[in-house]
Amino acid sequence: MPATRYTMSHWGTYEIHQGRRGPRLKGLEADPDPSPIGLHMLAPEIAASRVRRQAIRQSWLEQGPSARPDLRGREAFVEVDWNTAFALVGNELDRVRRDHGNAAIFGGSYGWASAGRFHHAQSQLHRFLNTIGGYVAHRDSYSLAAASVLLPHVVAPMHWLMTHHNSWDDLAENCDLFLTFGGVPAKNAQVSQSGVGRHHLRAGLRQMAAAGVEFVNVSPVASNLETGGPVDWIPVRPGGDTALMLALAHELHRLGAHDTAFLQRYCTGWARFEAYLTGAADGTPKTADWAVPLCAVPADRIRALAARMVGKRVMINSAWALQRAQHGEQPFWMVVTLAAMLGQIGLPGGGFGVGYGAENMLGSPHAQLKGPSLPQGRNPVSAFIPVARIADMLLNPGAAFRYDGAEYRYPDIRLIYWAGGNPYHHHQDLARLERAWQKPDTIIVHEQAWTATARRADIVLPVSMSHERADIGYATLDSVLVATQPVCPPVGVAKSDYEIFSGIAAQMGVADRFTEGRSTAEWLRHLYDELRSHWAEAGIVLPNYDSFVDRGLFDLSDRAPQTRIMLSEFRADPQANPLSTPSGRIEIFSETIAAMDLPDCKGHPMWLAPREWLGGGDLTYPLHLISDQPERRLHSQLDPSPHSRGGKIAGREAAALHPDEAARRGLVHGQVVEVFNARGRCLAGLSIDPGVAPGCLRLATGAWFDPDPETGLERHGNPNVLTADVPASELSQGCSAHSCLVDLRAAQDLSPVKAFDGPEFATAPAPG
Repeated sequence: MPATRYTMSHWGTYEIHQGRRGPRLKGLEADPDPSPIGLHMLAPEIAASRVRRQAIRQSWLEQGPSARPDLRGREAFVEVDWNTAFALVGNELDRVRRDHGNAAIFGGSYGWASAGRFHHAQSQLHRFLNTIGGYVAHRDSYSLAAASVLLPHVVAPMHWLMTHHNSWDDLAENCDLFLTFGGVPAKNAQVSQSGVGRHHLRAGLRQMAAAGVEFVNVSPVASNLETGGPVDWIPVRPGGDTALMLALAHELHRLGAHDTAFLQRYCTGWARFEAYLTGAADGTPKTADWAVPLCAVPADRIRALAARMVGKRVMINSAWALQRAQHGEQPFWMVVTLAAMLGQIGLPGGGFGVGYGAENMLGSPHAQLKGPSLPQGRNPVSAFIPVARIADMLLNPGAAFRYDGAEYRYPDIRLIYWAGGNPYHHHQDLARLERAWQKPDTIIVHEQAWTATARRADIVLPVSMSHERADIGYATLDSVLVATQPVCPPVGVAKSDYEIFSGIAAQMGVADRFTEGRSTAEWLRHLYDELRSHWAEAGIVLPNYDSFVDRGLFDLSDRAPQTRIMLSEFRADPQANPLSTPSGRIEIFSETIAAMDLPDCKGHPMWLAPREWLGGGDLTYPLHLISDQPERRLHSQLDPSPHSRGGKIAGREAAALHPDEAARRGLVHGQVVEVFNARGRCLAGLSIDPGVAPGCLRLATGAWFDPDPETGLERHGNPNVLTADVPASELSQGCSAHSCLVDLRAAQDLSPVKAFDGPEFATAPAPG
């Protein structure tokens, strides 16, 4: 019997089976909770959305770079052959390098790309651009920028924390109370950035519930924590979590329940924060009564929650959503501070988490091993931008910006090269991005499908999907190493990113430097042999490459699981195991941040009201928009699939609203509504949901951007026409999507959705 063949994606590893009608996918047999998302990769609706041939925007092809940028997204494309496409791209890169320098090329290209370790689009792009002299890069992520910049000053780098969280088995054995701000959403933990072998979250939560762990979910949404047992849901005003945490801290202090010995030995700056907490510094004690108008949680409930925390082993968790907001650094700083006050950091079952439920790997018991990695070379260009500031960069070349205590200037970008991402999904205030997108001379995109980004490019090169190529799949803290195989041939004439860049490199005379003389198959063998050597040092004996490919999957689950307790070594001996912070301890007050003298991020956690805030009394837009991650896709990936479409209402993204809010507006379940504010309007299908707190509207991200070219009305339910393109703070410059106020009404314009229609094509001009 032939060995099972596999493919891997961000949402799971899938077995390839041959049916009567062709190949089909099945969840990995060893996966206790396979995600249904990837089962639909072969759906005809996905194939219909694909880019099949190389396409050049007509004005750009006929008139050259910078021709009619206002027509991006509105103009027909002309299809050309690969040799023509390679020549056009190579010549344009040479022109920009010659006339403006490599610092005029933006290659940040943010996105999740492919789960394969070789066919990872950004790695391929960055290697290629470094080969030709470099590019302007981005730093951080839309998901996590505020926390990523803050936490190294306070406790540890974010990636280190993510790979060291207390494992689920420890929490089931030792945790008494799991207090989470923003839930532990299973829909998010379907995915991991490098792929998934075995999913852990649902089983972990159910194991905890069966062991009698108490759960408290402080969130505007009830459904983002499901344990199979009771959950105490405390609805909170979005953006008010920091105020609630301060009130809990004040109550613990009033009760004398804070661990002064821990704060003295393991932390620095407690006295400065204590003066703020009690009101000695500013005259305002951060009591439960003070917090009520800010967080919309009754004072008695705040005091009762604080009392429940006393004398128990408590894990305090924050979802990543909390820091995707104005002043998003503050709730993460407060989570660490609250846990420090309880004195349980580094103990079994206690401490803090910064993202249980955000990705599959958090809480995993599996070994941390280095996966195979394509070398990208060195980038000679020092200019960069924080990832969420792309529109600022394009609109304000030369303008100054602050980031993590230093001042920089935005480069003057003439060419954008994007591979493996979709800014028209991730970015905020898409009308503003539309204006910024007209600034560069040329936009080049590698795309699998006719997304909004592809339709707004000048050159679109069709790229294969992960299930159409061979690769090596391995996810951080997972238990399988996979030899992925093509399920089917690429659609149309699509090539892998590596094949595309190899063709352009040959056109530009740098093929040997980019490819090092290796084909795709030779690179895979080379990367595997390097991995085999590294893992042998860790006592793991891998078969040779040919045997690995024949076998299809190498299972690491027989290695003893590791019960992790984050920061246990630091707790055991803080002198021998200091943190990487300036003091070597947990910094409740950071001298480094205080010395930056920022207006919107001071030296310790504190309450700072977002600019868009109902507490300020402006009821023009009386609903907080919750633009969370979708359940039926990863970001915008596979949105045309029947699985994603099955969650829509009237063909549009579902907008969930509390019954009282719907009744107040005379709206009923299933009708099409218009969500609006001063930045934009979009249509959505209304879902009446008592699990959404009053005063909130939940509209998941990822619906393919579909604006009416005449009216600007977004027809598909993309919330980023509503969100503000302003930074979390001058510390991180992170995105602040969740600081957004809106209203909704019955839709009058029921324009049909055209998100998946694809562009028009024109005939190529006659030669000469």
